[in-house]
Amino acid sequence: MKGLFDFSEVATYFFRKKDPNRKTNFNLRTMHTINKVSMLMFLVGLIYLVFKLMTR
Repeated sequence: MKGLFDFSEVATYFFRKKDPNRKTNFNLRTMHTINKVSMLMFLVGLIYLVFKLMTR
């Protein structure tokens, strides 16, 4: 059960430092931005559902 609620990888994904040796392009930056937005939307929805169930 402990592994189900381990959000450390999600948190480190948002606060990662940029690698100066890696070449970036528009497609890669766009993909990472879309991934970050979708993870944030999922977490907000999950928090909303938890609060909605708690207030019943």
